[in-house]
Amino acid sequence: MVGNATLNRVSIGAVHELRAGLWHWQAPHPDWTPEDRWPQHVSSYAIDDGERLLLFDPLAVPDALLALAPEREPVIVLTAPWHERDAHALVQRLDALVFAPRPDSAQDLIDKFGITAEQAGDGSPDLEWLDSGRGNAHWYAAGDRLPIGIEPYAGREQNDMVLWMQSVRAVITGDSLGDFGTGFALNERLRGAVTRQQVLARLQPLLQLPFEFVLPAHGAPTGRAALERTLS
Repeated sequence: MVGNATLNRVSIGAVHELRAGLWHWQAPHPDWTPEDRWPQHVSSYAIDDGERLLLFDPLAVPDALLALAPEREPVIVLTAPWHERDAHALVQRLDALVFAPRPDSAQDLIDKFGITAEQAGDGSPDLEWLDSGRGNAHWYAAGDRLPIGIEPYAGREQNDMVLWMQSVRAVITGDSLGDFGTGFALNERLRGAVTRQQVLARLQPLLQLPFEFVLPAHGAPTGRAALERTLS
């Protein structure tokens, strides 16, 4: 069950409360350039489940939400390893647990981008600080049942996750689904040999689950109808 909110209902500045204990806000991504195909402002979410303060793909977390952390166990949940955003700084500040998919191995990079083994090196540098023990890491993969009440599904890549959290009746998406400037849709930028049909097949089981909210990392929150249209 979602914990009682201690913030004012509806919004505090740029923080919008979608329902009691579920918040959304947007912030400009620091690495964005005009050449990027996605809008500069990206979304983050927070959930107060009564025991934990869950921060999803957090960037520029508002002070009003950080004020809840001493009363809860702070937990950071990343939908993709390249969504670390402010995760490192928040771990240092809050001593938060981190749930994240594993970064790409060297072979993953070769398969996704068609590069050489020399170019792939030791694999992706994403979350190196976490993998080296400078944080409390809980690595997860599609099919796991996380102890924080989340079930992950693989999207366009094995570490680009779509999460279902039953307690808030929400689907939280990484880069597989979102609004990349033309409305909520499947991300058509696929890598390696993955096809659009394969991605749709991976995500079809979501439609059998009870949820009301769809919370994308890119774009504003939407509802079940948007996901049904996208996966149909």
